[in-house]
Amino acid sequence: MSFDFIRKLPMPMEIKEIYPMPASSVKIKEENDKNIRAIFTGESDRFLLIIGPCSADREDSVCDYLLRLRKVQEEVKDKILIVPRIYTNKPRTTGEGYKGMLHQPDPEKKEDMLAGIISIRKLHLRAIAETGFTAADEMLYCENYRYLSDILSYVAVGARSVENQLHRLTASGMDIPVGMKNPTSGALSVMLNSIKAAHMSHTFLYRGWEVVTTGNPLAHAILRGSVSKHGQTIPNYHFEDLQLLYELYQERHFPYPAVIVDTNHSNSGKKYKEQIRIANEVLHSRRHSEDLRHFVKGLMIESYIEEGCQKIGEGTHVYGKSITDPCLGWEDTRALILSIAEQL
Repeated sequence: MSFDFIRKLPMPMEIKEIYPMPASSVKIKEENDKNIRAIFTGESDRFLLIIGPCSADREDSVCDYLLRLRKVQEEVKDKILIVPRIYTNKPRTTGEGYKGMLHQPDPEKKEDMLAGIISIRKLHLRAIAETGFTAADEMLYCENYRYLSDILSYVAVGARSVENQLHRLTASGMDIPVGMKNPTSGALSVMLNSIKAAHMSHTFLYRGWEVVTTGNPLAHAILRGSVSKHGQTIPNYHFEDLQLLYELYQERHFPYPAVIVDTNHSNSGKKYKEQIRIANEVLHSRRHSEDLRHFVKGLMIESYIEEGCQKIGEGTHVYGKSITDPCLGWEDTRALILSIAEQL
């Protein structure tokens, strides 16, 4: 019934000084950020794929996956821009289960937040150096964003965080695209209010400081499906769903209309193979409507080396297989990316 203060963690600035971004990586990020921004502003018609494991659990298998992804990126670079998912902290509906590398650098060992902060920074730095990718991560804890603020090229705010005031205000101070997922209830108004808040300038309390933000015009929607009061999943990736959201955007006069469709979670009912069909349907909707072709900027896909998922703590570990939500395997992933490129 109380807090046990274990230790004072280093400030983000201290961690960045110990594990700095090399000049070569800084240049890579600047170029990647410019290319990603151009998609959201409409200057580029390339399609965005935010793709990778449900959770980044081990540095070796994540970097192995990214190296495979880099080869495919070179094959489709004229049509697709890939931003890999390196999700290092995971929301848990009941609070139970693996909460990501931030909590447990080794999924089989106990939680260690200091080791976690160092591990996730080293993972992202290695990913940039070895693959040239600057990644996406989920902002589960607003306070932790500064540990990676110089590294990330995309941030997602999850369905359980999108109504939180601090998430909205923190997003308003970022200079990279921030995707706001619809809440688990499916209420589009909640998501749109969150986007509007992120677009605005705010003064608020953050990490013990009074801060002021400039507003983030690149904040946008992510459709991930919803859950009914009976626990049934309700998809929201169909043509009518996309058209409705487009019309709601027009009413609000947001600066850069944009939506990313999450092909997993409640859109697929966590049936990971369905992601292939859903991706194809979204592409069909874009071809059917010129408005949607410009509005739907990309897809979010959960994928890893081995398909499906596995449990931790049972004494076995399959290399490159998700320990949270099930993911597409590598062969299906590569085929899907090539298929998407052919349809664009």
